[in-house]
Amino acid sequence: MATTTPQVGPIALIRFLSELALLAALAFVGAWIGDNLIASVLLAVALPVAAVAIWGRFIGPKGRSRLPDPYRLGLELVLFGAAAAGLIAYRHWVPTVVLLGLYAVGTAHGRAGG
Repeated sequence: MATTTPQVGPIALIRFLSELALLAALAFVGAWIGDNLIASVLLAVALPVAAVAIWGRFIGPKGRSRLPDPYRLGLELVLFGAAAAGLIAYRHWVPTVVLLGLYAVGTAHGRAGG
């Protein structure tokens, strides 16, 4: 019996890329806000790990405590807003625009149940 791979549309791919960009932005911001090397490394790891834990539990489609909309959307906005604010604080405009652009396009898919 042959197995088939489900098709992934371009919006779903953009949604996934926005989530990866969120983690990268949080790691980048964490590295910048640390006062010393150890704090920078710890924050660069801890911020994305915290976001993954929150996403996996409250936002992801298989989360144990997945929030209903509009609460899920609100939590997403908090996570992406915090990452964007951190990038803006350090004047990283292009990554901010990329992060928010990916999120804006990918959110259409997320709200449709993805």
